[in-house]
Formats: sequence, C-alpha cells, structure tokens
Amino acid sequence: MVTLPIFDKTGSEVGNLEVDTQQIASRVNKQLLHDAVVMYQANLRQGSAKTKSRAEVAGTRQKMYRQKGTGNARAGHRSSGIRRSGGHIFAKRPRDFSYRLNKKSLRLATRMAFASRINDDEITVIDALAFESPKTRDMAAILKALQLDGMKAVLVAIEDYDVNVYKSLRNIEGVTVLPISQVNALELLKPRRVLVTKAALESFIEKCKSEPAKAVEEAAAE
Repeated sequence: MVTLPIFDKTGSEVGNLEVDTQQIASRVNKQLLHDAVVMYQANLRQGSAKTKSRAEVAGTRQKMYRQKGTGNARAGHRSSGIRRSGGHIFAKRPRDFSYRLNKKSLRLATRMAFASRINDDEITVIDALAFESPKTRDMAAILKALQLDGMKAVLVAIEDYDVNVYKSLRNIEGVTVLPISQVNALELLKPRRVLVTKAALESFIEKCKSEPAKAVEEAAAE
C-alpha cells in the first residue's frame, strides 16, 4: 500500500490517497515494458527515408575508360556505388516500421508502467484541474507551485478531455496532456514526472479493480 499526498493548485497538501499497487499490477515485467515502448516508438516512425541507387543517379552510363591498358583498376560508369556522387549500394527505400503487440499485453504494460511510477514516487496528485477559460499563465503557476516547472518533460493526466486545460498547457514546453483513458506505457515512462488529477487516478484504479491484475497477466500470457 502506497500513500500519495494530494496537493491543490497552490502546492499545499490537502489530503492523501492510499493506493494498492498490487491491484494495478502484481509485478513489473521490464521486458514487457521494453517491448511495448519499442512498439510505440516504431509506430511513430515515418519510414519515408529514401536514397538513390546507381540506376537512379543522373549521369552518363558510358564506361569511364577502356578495360585494359591504362594501368588503373577496372571501372564502370560514374554512378557506381563506390564512387563519389554515385548511387548507394544498399539504397534505402520507404518502408512501414509499424507492428502491433496484442491488446492484452499492451493493457498490462500500461498498468505495470503506472504501478512503477507510483512505487518510485514519480507521480504527483492534484485535487482538481479546471479553468473557466484557457490561461497558460495560471497553468504555469500551478506547475511552479508543484515544483514541476523545471523538468524537461511532464505528463498531465486528466479524467476526461477538457479544452480549457488543453489550451492552457499547449504552449508550455515539454508538457503533454492526455485523458487517462488514452495513456499508454510510452506516455507514462517517457516524461520525468506524471501529474494526475485525483479523479483521473481514482478512475484508473476503479478500472483496474474491475479486472484483477492476476487475470490480466494470465490473459496476456496466453
């Protein structure tokens, strides 16, 4: 059982929340987390890299000099891959790097990543996060009060999509905001710190309780 302090917008502690990480994930499998992160990163690749082969390089196809009698090594045309400005011998071609692990494994990886963040004390809980209108200055003040302003990357997880929260955060460098339902293993492990609202955390825990960790692990292992 882990006790998480709950802060308000001014950085003052207003309560605490007890979380049983065993209900989220009974263990943390580093290999599964690695596989999930690599998959998400591979799916982000454009795969548009392309270089020219010797057949695609513009230039004459005439042999540079006769085969014998010059004292030089044998040479073909100038677009040969061993010559400067020639084509690439193993030219790159556009390709699709994406692939998918099964859904049960990815769901388990997300739970393991969340449990790992909680166990390592890398999560900050705020009682509520809402604005009447988009205010980047107010959001920056909240991050500063919670001592999150100097970090290179921060994930803000909220219960549901809120346009005012999103617009208040979008101009702050290194800060990402997502509804808790769209958070995955990569989004949880990539930032230095995770800021989550109390409602979003309770929603995630309730969802985990409805599907016991052991059952999820057994399903992913099938």
